[in-house]
Amino acid sequence: MTLPASPPATVPAALRQRRKEARPKELLDAALDLFVEKGFAATRSEEVASRAGVSKGTLYLYYPSKEELLKEVIRHNVVNQIAEGMEIVRAFEGSSSDLLAYVLHLWWERVGETRASGILKLMMSEVRNFPEIAQFWVDEVISPAHRMIAEIVQGGIDRGEFRQVNVENAVHALVAPLLFLVMNKHSLGACVPAAKLDPQAVIGAQVDLVLHGLQTAAGRAITAGPVKAKAPRKSNGGRR
Repeated sequence: MTLPASPPATVPAALRQRRKEARPKELLDAALDLFVEKGFAATRSEEVASRAGVSKGTLYLYYPSKEELLKEVIRHNVVNQIAEGMEIVRAFEGSSSDLLAYVLHLWWERVGETRASGILKLMMSEVRNFPEIAQFWVDEVISPAHRMIAEIVQGGIDRGEFRQVNVENAVHALVAPLLFLVMNKHSLGACVPAAKLDPQAVIGAQVDLVLHGLQTAAGRAITAGPVKAKAPRKSNGGRR
């Protein structure tokens, strides 16, 4: 006598569960691509659902409006990166100069080089027409990102590595070139090869220029490391 086989519905149920768990990310990925390709205002919810392979009703089960969908896209792709960046800042053990250079280059690797960079372009081009999204962007992205950079600059000042400056203005000066690089990537750099910038090279030049303006003499010594003392000249016993 043979034992009855397991019910065939067991495997499909497990697959359906995995599919359900993956669905939010699939919706966010589809929304990000369409928002960047077509713009937020021009993208319809049913287009997002279609690209993700679900019904419009399913989309609304997860995200009740297109605005809420965009907010979650921002949280998933940008806000989480800022939170991780703050952890890196507070755990870093090197100089403030090294930390500043590392964070700016890391930001480009994790945001500028990725699909998430399109969100910054979207905010600069469309957010004027969506004040609720603008406020969300300020609260969830701009404010924490500025606090992170300000903590680096203020830490350098407190340690005597950077000279006294207006920290808020310094943060704006540090962030602005990154936004410029994003705009280049999604405008001229996307269609004119000669106009495409090398982001890491530009960031390197930015760091070099900024640090020479921020550092005190003591700060330059910290970055360069301890100066080795010259070995004393051997005595020749008074002989010439």
